[in-house]
Amino acid sequence: MNNIFKGRVLLIAGGTGSFGNAVLRRFLTTNIKEIRIFSRDELKQDDMRKLYNNDKLKFYIGDVRDKNSIDDAMRGVDYVFHAAALKQVPSCEFYPMQAVKTNIIGTENLLNSAINAGVKKVIALSTDKAVYPINAMGISKAMMERVIVSKGRNVKGTMIACTRYGNVMASRGSVIPLFIDQVRKGNPITITDPNMTRFMMSLDQAVDLVLFAFENGQSGDIFVQKAPAATVELLTKTMKNILGRPDHEVKTIGTRHGEKLYETLLTKEEMVKAIDMGEYYRIPADTRDLNYNQFFEEGEKVITEAGEYHSHNTHRLNEDELTKLLLNLREIQNDLKEFQKNG
Repeated sequence: MNNIFKGRVLLIAGGTGSFGNAVLRRFLTTNIKEIRIFSRDELKQDDMRKLYNNDKLKFYIGDVRDKNSIDDAMRGVDYVFHAAALKQVPSCEFYPMQAVKTNIIGTENLLNSAINAGVKKVIALSTDKAVYPINAMGISKAMMERVIVSKGRNVKGTMIACTRYGNVMASRGSVIPLFIDQVRKGNPITITDPNMTRFMMSLDQAVDLVLFAFENGQSGDIFVQKAPAATVELLTKTMKNILGRPDHEVKTIGTRHGEKLYETLLTKEEMVKAIDMGEYYRIPADTRDLNYNQFFEEGEKVITEAGEYHSHNTHRLNEDELTKLLLNLREIQNDLKEFQKNG
């Protein structure tokens, strides 16, 4: 990893989020020249400045909706990791146009800025909610992927690719920190549907895929992380046991706006052309042009025989496996220390 990033400049858009922080931590230990954090949140930037206290870090306040602010941060950049997004499903349901402005238009702004600045490689962050989307957040992320693949197909000189993930455990806004907080306060743990399944992967695994995409990606690629899954019921039971509160009350409150029973990481159509790379799938861009004969007369017959890849049919974790996975998480270890201190 050191060779490709040696003496280079990396811009992390949305760098104050949990994903941006995880990418940053990995890169700070390399011989990279400079890491630019681009985000709207001046308070979180100040917190990061104090926490890391590192001369390689530079901070830029701006918004992907404002192309001028991106242009200012993009000068002299070699690589971009794009993690800026509106990602909370319920809030996007109530304010869908805000999701459009940040996740779709903001992505195009960032890509155009990177192309014009001569950036070598851009990797953007997507989600399982972009596959067969039923909510505004997922729809906006699906459109974001289309923008990325389209740009990647048509632009020479800048490699543009995408990484797609399932649930990243203990990331900001996920249920695990919420469960710990509810137990700490003596409130019931609230779940929406005990039979709901979610992919379970760590931030470190997610960062591994980002690095893999930077080193191996071709323009228009979508890389998908393989991951095991667990039911919300098992996750709740496991968290209660880890916290030493096996009898803590659990309350089922019903599904929230835009929630699915299970999440899909690869559609049937994508599975047909996906390349299995061991821990990841690579979905190469469809490089056909708008020659309609190819679309209508030479269609793919094998799609009907393919299956999806989703959280109901991937490897299902048992309690021991999930406990081991959770206890290895840096974020959980920190939360547990805090819980034991105050609990």
